[in-house]
Amino acid sequence: MTTETHPSVETRRRPVSAGEFHMRFSATPRGARLARRLAAHRLAVWGHPYDSEPNDTVTLVVGELAANAVTHGRVPGRDFRLRLTLDGPGRLVRVEVTDTRDDRVPPEPSAAPPGPYAESGRGLWLVDALAERWGVSPRAEGGPGKTVYAEVRLPGAVPPGPGAA
Repeated sequence: MTTETHPSVETRRRPVSAGEFHMRFSATPRGARLARRLAAHRLAVWGHPYDSEPNDTVTLVVGELAANAVTHGRVPGRDFRLRLTLDGPGRLVRVEVTDTRDDRVPPEPSAAPPGPYAESGRGLWLVDALAERWGVSPRAEGGPGKTVYAEVRLPGAVPPGPGAA
């Protein structure tokens, strides 16, 4: 069986590397849950099976950043974007969550975890504890919004030496 594509249909897309995943999600709890589940799937495809430490760690970071995008970065009718990149040699996973609200930047987490009865404040504390580094940058493609990123070094990876970028 052969299939034909009409000449008016654009069939070329920007190539995505084997170590990259990106997708837009609705800025709802359902969108955040789907982002977390697809991140776990992507890590499994990259050789870190479900229920492994690397998969659990990156999935938790994605879940926290996606939940923050939905809770604090939501603009009605606008999606958030998740991007995962895997740096093969360094075995570093970079998680980027981009929302459309730039007037609410996440605060630096405190050194101590929130108290047992605190209703919020644990998400970024967990991200800070699990990620090698994290931060906030303006939206790369322009327009309103920000990107919150976190870099997670996978177990067994060798950290870069002095002077490495």
